[in-house]
Amino acid sequence: MRLAWFFGYSSALVLNPSASPRRTAQMSAATYSIADQQARFARAKEEKNERFLDITTVFDGEYLRDKRVVVTGGNRGLGLEIVKRAKECGAEVIVTCRAGAADVEGLATAYEGVDVTNLQSLTDFAKRVVEEKGPIDVLINNAGYFYGPQEKVIEGTLNFDEQWKQIDICALGPLRVTSELFNAGGLKEGSKAVIITSQAGSVEWRFTQNPEGGDYGHHMSRAACNIMGALLSQELKSKGITVLLLHPGFNKTTMTKKYEHIWEIEGAVEPSQGAMRVLHEVGAHGIEDSGKFFNCEDGLQIPW
Repeated sequence: MRLAWFFGYSSALVLNPSASPRRTAQMSAATYSIADQQARFARAKEEKNERFLDITTVFDGEYLRDKRVVVTGGNRGLGLEIVKRAKECGAEVIVTCRAGAADVEGLATAYEGVDVTNLQSLTDFAKRVVEEKGPIDVLINNAGYFYGPQEKVIEGTLNFDEQWKQIDICALGPLRVTSELFNAGGLKEGSKAVIITSQAGSVEWRFTQNPEGGDYGHHMSRAACNIMGALLSQELKSKGITVLLLHPGFNKTTMTKKYEHIWEIEGAVEPSQGAMRVLHEVGAHGIEDSGKFFNCEDGLQIPW
């Protein structure tokens, strides 16, 4: 039985029998992270990998100084921690949220009533923020949604409405935000559009992390998000805009508290550290890495 299906984590390493030896060799190369969460964390400890084990030893947010950063859904959870850290690093931070602007008072300028599924609210936001603040240096598409109950065909627990909702928010949401900001003149050459996605969107890793299948909406929404990000990177690269897809890693949040019994064996970190991991990757990559999918735990790529 899988223990942490929200992130697609699995305690048992299940190899894909259809994978070719050549593909398996490629996947074990240093370019790529590894699918099994416990094995990944164990390797980091064995190698004394400071990047993985203590992000504070390598994090340098100086690149954020005087930069204008937008964080969608930045009033709670990991998004709020990203806002706090970016602010500490000297960035001018802007947050979009449906409600709860008071949660970022003193940290960021909040634009309330902005819903990533409502195109008009995004059109209005993009126009306002460009008029009031100017172009954006870093856009972090953080807003997301997760439907908690497991979904299984054989158990009759599929929820198609929730599947559509997750796809709408997690895949179409970042596309709407990025498109509206670009067309309002908010993203220019040198800007970065970051998409917080999940390893759950890796089809390759489903054979290891979800050997029993199921949980359709979450995984489909993240896979759709990833292909969107790849296509977006191809289009915006000609404009000098970098698109990065980031898996933020396993964070000790309210959403994952039901899995606290495996937090320590799978390397979960406090959201404050998770935020540094995300911002570290944002600073580490430029246009040459546009369209790539990185694991913020170890800085390695995740296969599609």
